[in-house]
Amino acid sequence: MKKIHISLAHVLVALFVLSVNVVQAKEWKEIRVGVEGAYPPFAITEADGSVSGFDIDLTNALCEKMNAKCTYIKQDWDGIIPALLARKFDAIIATMDITEARLKKVAFTDKYQHIPARFVALKGTLYEETNAFMSGKKIGVQRASSMDTYVSDNYPDAKIMRYGSANDAYLDLKSGRLNYVLADSAAITDGLLGKKGGDKFNFVGPKLNDPKWFGEGAGIAIRKQDKDLVEQFNRAIEAVRADGTYQKIQDKYFSFDIYGSAQ
Repeated sequence: MKKIHISLAHVLVALFVLSVNVVQAKEWKEIRVGVEGAYPPFAITEADGSVSGFDIDLTNALCEKMNAKCTYIKQDWDGIIPALLARKFDAIIATMDITEARLKKVAFTDKYQHIPARFVALKGTLYEETNAFMSGKKIGVQRASSMDTYVSDNYPDAKIMRYGSANDAYLDLKSGRLNYVLADSAAITDGLLGKKGGDKFNFVGPKLNDPKWFGEGAGIAIRKQDKDLVEQFNRAIEAVRADGTYQKIQDKYFSFDIYGSAQ
């Protein structure tokens, strides 16, 4: 009986040590953040190569809450998830919609904004939500985005033109090489409608936010095994929402609520 008692004690000690190790989550003090840098007003590359914008200001606030040092690494959009999985950086903060397809590859935090997508076109351009009407029309989208998936699924007979950045699509719309561009409505307002010559264009069609294509909002993408980092960011998002920091950052860039799903 004594041997059994000792053996059981050893087992209990081992289980206790294991439970302590499980509970002790990694504290991320240095975080590399992948950003696109070409999607104003969320991310803008400045003349000196630095990045600015809503996503950057919000990230700075989140990292301050987590007492972490965050560095930014610019990455083209269509390679941003592969780069995360290859450990080029630890998190993606780039207005990325939380979709079922992406959840198969990465984990996401809670949403930090939810803005609908819109079509934009030259004023006077007609638009109908049918594949027949859009057949042969040239639609510009950012490659590998939620908008790319939406147009591919709903307008398979359109001529879908895929770009590395939304800004490149705006240029082709201005030059007449496109009939429509589909992008985040806030990005269109800042990157096209609010710029010189933007008064020649306007939104067409309804606001698009169907979860099938656009998810439940934009979140921070993180490798699935880094659950502790997901939890840290979630706590920080809750904190900046609660203390008014989020509101101040939002008001710097937008005149409307970008957090709610009903726009």
